[in-house]
This record gives sequence, C-alpha cells and structure tokens, in this order.
Amino acid sequence: MNYADVFTSLLDFLLKGGPSIWAIAALSVITLALILWKIWDLAYLGAWRSGSHGEKSLALWATGDTKGARALLANRRGLRSRFLRSAYAAHENPMFDDEAAQAETTRIAKKDLERTRKGLRSLELIATIAPLLGLLGTVLGMITAFQTLQEAGAKADPAMLAGGIWEALLTTAAGMAVAIPASIAFTGFEAVADRLRHELEDMATRVFLRSRDKDRTALSIAQAAE
Repeated sequence: MNYADVFTSLLDFLLKGGPSIWAIAALSVITLALILWKIWDLAYLGAWRSGSHGEKSLALWATGDTKGARALLANRRGLRSRFLRSAYAAHENPMFDDEAAQAETTRIAKKDLERTRKGLRSLELIATIAPLLGLLGTVLGMITAFQTLQEAGAKADPAMLAGGIWEALLTTAAGMAVAIPASIAFTGFEAVADRLRHELEDMATRVFLRSRDKDRTALSIAQAAE
C-alpha cells in the first residue's frame, strides 16, 4: 500500500468537499474516540460481565449470612459489586430508618448509573448534526455548481454541472457515514445502561426484602454477648 497516494486522495477528498467536509472529518475522529472510550469505560465497570458474584452475594444475604455476602464482594471493583456494598451498608446503618436507608441506596444507584450514560449525549448530538452538515455542504456545492454554469452562459458544459453535483454530494455521503455508526453506538450503549439500571433496581429490592429488624436483633444479641 502506498501511504502517500492514500494521503493525497484523502486530502483531495477534503478539498473538494469544502468547509463542511472538514467539520464532518473532525466529527468522525471525535466519534471514534468516544466509541472506543465508552467501550473501555463500560468494560471497566463490568457492564458485560455475568454478575455471578452479585447473585451469590445476594443469596448469602437472603439466608442471613451478611458477613459472607459482604466478604464475597470485598475486593471487587465492578459497578454491581460497589453498589451492593453500598446498599448493604445503608441497610445496616442504625442511624437510618427504612425510608432513609432506601433513599440513600437510590441516591448511590443514580450516581453510579450517571457514569454509564456519560458521553452518550455527545454521540446523540453527532448522529443528529453530521447529516445536517452533509446536507449543508451539498446545498452550498450545488449553489456553486449552478453559479459556475450560469457564468459559462452559452458555452456551458453539462459535464461541468455533473462534476459540481458529484463533488457536492460527497458531503452528504460523508455526513451519513459518520452519523450511522454514531447512532448505532448510542443506541447500543443506551441499551447497556438501561439493562444495568434494571439490574441495580432488582438488587436493591432484594437487599431490602430482608427485614432490617433482623439485623438490629442480631446486633443486640452480639452486643449482649460481649
């Protein structure tokens, strides 16, 4: 592959497209960076893991083995594990009543879920404006082509008009080429975020199905034994 020829062709493409194509090219770089970063971020949060440790921890919690449930998640950094540790702490906090403990758990869940949606608005915006920039470039190119045709007068060459339209349509194609992957990525990442939200809601419900009175009774017995 001759990289010099590739670079020359790319530069020629950008020059023919006008200002709009440069803006679309910048958006394409931003889109790729956002997609790669979001994949890494969700992978770091454990978005695509099975969540088996969380299920095992909740099973221990339901049987009353609260220490075992917490110990199973002690060294794990995934979103589910961190949320469950916080939910357990709120559930066992003697300073919270039932309503306050659930409110604290909800607050933590919203904070964790906010990160899963970080960057999605940017992808949505790119998916919206990239085709518009492409259409703007096409309209401007068509105006230029018809102006050139008018100036040529009786000597106008139809090939001149066809060439101008061809160059103008490049921006529409480029805009759609950026918008389509941005829209697909936005929809996919949003689906992952929604799935995580449902999972955390389910986990929170299962944590608070265990009566907080049982924990208070166990704590009183332990204190009396000391």
